[in-house]
Amino acid sequence: MELPANAFKSKLVDAPLYGCWLGLAHAYTAEIVATAGFDWLLIDGEHAPNTVVTILDQLRAVEGYPAAPIVRAVNHDPALIKQLLDIGSRTLMIPMVETGEQAAALVAAMRYAPHGFRGMGAGVIRADRWGSIGDYAHRAAESLCLITQVESTTGVDNVEAIANTDGVDAVFVGPADLSTNMGHLGNPGHDDVQAAIMHVLDATHAAGKAAGILAPAEADTNRYREAGFDFIATGLDVAMLKSAADANAVRHRGGAGPAERTIY
Repeated sequence: MELPANAFKSKLVDAPLYGCWLGLAHAYTAEIVATAGFDWLLIDGEHAPNTVVTILDQLRAVEGYPAAPIVRAVNHDPALIKQLLDIGSRTLMIPMVETGEQAAALVAAMRYAPHGFRGMGAGVIRADRWGSIGDYAHRAAESLCLITQVESTTGVDNVEAIANTDGVDAVFVGPADLSTNMGHLGNPGHDDVQAAIMHVLDATHAAGKAAGILAPAEADTNRYREAGFDFIATGLDVAMLKSAADANAVRHRGGAGPAERTIY
């Protein structure tokens, strides 16, 4: 059996790519969204009630569809990163990366020695189809993709070092956390926040890496696409379900409906 290519990295040649956040933490809903035509899907292990097992279920559910899965870990824990890779995650997004040293440690956590310290499980893990990919341990890094999230002023200050870290494939901006960290809670459109976002974009591209961002509002999607972001999350399954449910209830029961919500 051949080592699978990384579907997300392969798609980046056709940027911009549009994706959807999966926060409902269930394989059935993940598969429904996978039929919609998105380029990529983010299985959220940070804010959604996911476990390694529920992430595995979602990876299985979406793997027959064109949308490339990305898994977001809850933190930088190398043990968790090892588990996510072992179950077959090939693209990981890691939140709150603030320094080049942190980025380098994440790269090392994803690679076997001598280039890192990922625990050796080849032969008994789903990632190598339980030994069916004979040279997996030697070539695993070829099929992996690391996306580091920049979500703080410290991360912005160090974005050049993060983006230029060998083994980092992309940098993703979290506008909500960044704006909150900068003292503009709920206002990622603030001029200072927008300037920081554009700095991350420019530094990432200068390093020859792809840049991504979360932008569920259409005006934001259009602005970030025109600015040159390579991959943009335009939807969140939780928000889309809530909006559709609200609209249906208002249509049949009347009334003004719930107040407009801010999506972070």
